[in-house]
Amino acid sequence: MLLGEYQHSLDPKGRITIPSRLRDELGERFIATKGLDNCIFVYTLDEWMNIEAKVRALPFTRGDVRSFVRFFFSGAAELEADKQGRVLLPLNLRDYAQVEKDAVIIGVGSRLEIWAGDKWAQYNGMAGSNFEEIAESLGI
Repeated sequence: MLLGEYQHSLDPKGRITIPSRLRDELGERFIATKGLDNCIFVYTLDEWMNIEAKVRALPFTRGDVRSFVRFFFSGAAELEADKQGRVLLPLNLRDYAQVEKDAVIIGVGSRLEIWAGDKWAQYNGMAGSNFEEIAESLGI
């Protein structure tokens, strides 16, 4: 399970270090794509295959399905960490998530999310203020 919050910086080449604990869970190769809320989603290959199977089962005749598939899959890239645990984030994903220097990597169970540091602070502040209400509405 992918858990935790980690503060990192991109190097001048656009690489970010994935913490070793998370790399062990991700495996040697993994998939990154445009996520919701303007972050980058990172999936293990197995989880990506599960998502792909679910999406394949959706009716492609629906416009919203086609839009989602285009958005989600067109931004995807297979990544691999180097020996130092660094991953080159593709420019299209860095631009989409507005990750320039400071980044936050969070584990959310079945995936990682990579956020621009300031965007994560903003989102976390908004969601954190409603945390109790959200938990209550979900029955947690």
